[in-house]
Amino acid sequence: MVKGIDRFSLDGKRALVTGGANGIGKAIAAALSAAGARVIVSDLDDAAARATAAELGGEALHLDVTDPGGVEAVAAETGALDILVNNAGIVHNGPAVEIAMEDWHRVLDVNLTGIFTTARCFGRAMVAAGKGSVVSISSICGHVPVWPQPQIAYNAAKAGVNLLTKSLAAEWAACGVRVNAIAPGYTATDLTLAGRSKPEWFNVWLERTPMGRLADPDEIAGVAVFLASDAASYVTGTVLTVDGGYTAL
Repeated sequence: MVKGIDRFSLDGKRALVTGGANGIGKAIAAALSAAGARVIVSDLDDAAARATAAELGGEALHLDVTDPGGVEAVAAETGALDILVNNAGIVHNGPAVEIAMEDWHRVLDVNLTGIFTTARCFGRAMVAAGKGSVVSISSICGHVPVWPQPQIAYNAAKAGVNLLTKSLAAEWAACGVRVNAIAPGYTATDLTLAGRSKPEWFNVWLERTPMGRLADPDEIAGVAVFLASDAASYVTGTVLTVDGGYTAL
């Protein structure tokens, strides 16, 4: 055995993935499970959550990250976790001068406030236990305004996730809880399906990505396993970009 290879193992760990029924969340849930974790798949889509959980031999639960009271109750019922993956997210495309305020609030409620709420509620038990890893899904949109689609609320939310991650990491480091984020580039999921159907958008995405392709969700999931594992025991407060070189240009 290569020395230290077992540091990537998640045997005996208990993990919860929000928005875990589909897309990047499902890929992460599957990767955590394959690494040995007992996975709880949470989602608004109960049927999809149950199906994914059944595939992985895990649990499914209903969780609305925009409902603080509901998240608090679920966290109390669920108990201490070793790993929390904040993946639930939505997108809204539209010019800044035209976006309805309800759409602005809806995107921030899910993508930023939802991550804070979930991290805080489940993080309490981690802080009390003196251990745990929180991994939030940000985006390259938190670093740069992507083009050509207008999505100001999504971009602002993801930028907030990046600083939220660093703030929690600094606050919880002494408690033994690590907090990191992943900033994926364009990934082949349902969230990018509308954009992929528009050549005037999709072709620009590919042109601006040096690797010339979208990520597969599994390529994001492997990074989540690393950040959740003891292999990343000295990694906290980082936003790890996985974008095929998009932000290198």
